[in-house]
Amino acid sequence: MKTNKICIYYKTIFIFFIFIFLLLFFFSTSKVEAKAFEINNVEISKPFKIEFNKNEVIDEGFKEAFSKLVLLIVKSSDQKKINNVKLNEIKFMIESFSIKEEKFINDVYYLNFGVSFNKKKVFKFLENKNIFPSIPNKNKILYLPIIIEENKKNLFIFTNNLIFKEWNNIKENYHLLDYVLPTEDLEDLETIKEQYEFIEQYDFKEIINKYYLDDAIISLVFKNKNKIRVLSRISIKNDVFLENRSFTDLDLDNLKDVKTIIESLKKNYEDYWREINQINTSIKLPLRIKVESSNDTKIDNFEKILNETDLIYDFSINKFDKNFIIYEIIYNGPPDFFLKSMKENNFTFNIQNKDWILK
Repeated sequence: MKTNKICIYYKTIFIFFIFIFLLLFFFSTSKVEAKAFEINNVEISKPFKIEFNKNEVIDEGFKEAFSKLVLLIVKSSDQKKINNVKLNEIKFMIESFSIKEEKFINDVYYLNFGVSFNKKKVFKFLENKNIFPSIPNKNKILYLPIIIEENKKNLFIFTNNLIFKEWNNIKENYHLLDYVLPTEDLEDLETIKEQYEFIEQYDFKEIINKYYLDDAIISLVFKNKNKIRVLSRISIKNDVFLENRSFTDLDLDNLKDVKTIIESLKKNYEDYWREINQINTSIKLPLRIKVESSNDTKIDNFEKILNETDLIYDFSINKFDKNFIIYEIIYNGPPDFFLKSMKENNFTFNIQNKDWILK
């Protein structure tokens, strides 16, 4: 009798969850506006017991989604500033969420859903923490690690180089850099060997140009007994950064130690990339732009680009008449950045007056 009651209880609970799922399916939205950060594949599981509460599972998912967002847009040095964010603060930044899948397996409830965060609210939250976020742009980049045994004057690229072999085996879903490793070319090896005595000054352009990529990172890994020094030559957007990192008591022939080195280097390179794409949300540049009201196509395209441009904090229509629509735009950057960004999308302006006119 008791067993039957328990079975009826669980069946009732299950039917209730199916009902809730259908409601969420029809009334939640998977449409994400351009002014939102979308975090997908948030996976949460919890044992299905009598005291089970689905809202608690979803709340855990909100926290997990926000953590993923932070990893994407905040430098590692700033992430510790937002370790203990309250749930109500996270919920305030959420624009919508949608359940992708839910299931019960062996008395465990599994949930997979996506969360859309309002960009303006996220930026405001981070600005209050004195944190400047980054645009989560992905980038394909050439990576070449070269191991140099200083005491023997040996140089390894493709063989006896665990960093080269394992580099692309270590990847997190919040990594924005997609690394292209060079093919095993003996000619490249000989070119680098010829530069051995001047390798720290060598620009590697002969090799980089073969891969038709704008950006590249060359890691010179100097091995001297139990000390490892990595000199990274980071070439991104026509700028070159040189950075030294040191490791002690790590063995380049030990897989675990090599993974530690790779994780450290990748974390550092991701931070460089985030810094390059950083948004100074403290800059609130007001712009007034006039667009001919008779050209519907131009208006639609212009508004589409405004929605898709991350540095645009907000925009609205201030005034319109039979001749012009006047837009008020708040931009997180200097005016030349805005003009350059718009020019890349084939929009130019007459900027002779206070109100710029879209040509």
